[in-house]
Amino acid sequence: MSRAQPHKWLSLLILFLVHLLQISHADVGSAAQYPPPYLPTACYGSDSSQFPSSNLFAAAGDGIWDNGASCGRQYLVRCISAARTGTCVPDKTIQIKIVDYAGSVNSQPSASATTMVLSQTAFGAIANSSAESINIEFQQV
Repeated sequence: MSRAQPHKWLSLLILFLVHLLQISHADVGSAAQYPPPYLPTACYGSDSSQFPSSNLFAAAGDGIWDNGASCGRQYLVRCISAARTGTCVPDKTIQIKIVDYAGSVNSQPSASATTMVLSQTAFGAIANSSAESINIEFQQV
């Protein structure tokens, strides 16, 4: 075995650990939902092409708004708990796009001061739509 072999294995181990840490990094927060009208938005004004065809989008709360830098960001989101058991859709993760700021949405969110305010379609995909708010795990992609 040459002297370079231990360094090779150490490098591979470090790369693996860095990759593992990136994959398992997710944040937790809360989510509410809001109904139409969705236009205009703080990110894209009245441009209806901003919305993904899946209608899986959200308004960013203060914690992730980042002075508008969150516009267009994509997140993987899943419901992890709620006040009422059975609210979350088990093992369901969706990908949403940030299109608005929660503090300026046109219709009243189901709960205030949440991490994200999801479109009705997005909220209903991961939780019972009658819930006021849910706890979520989310990760930027």
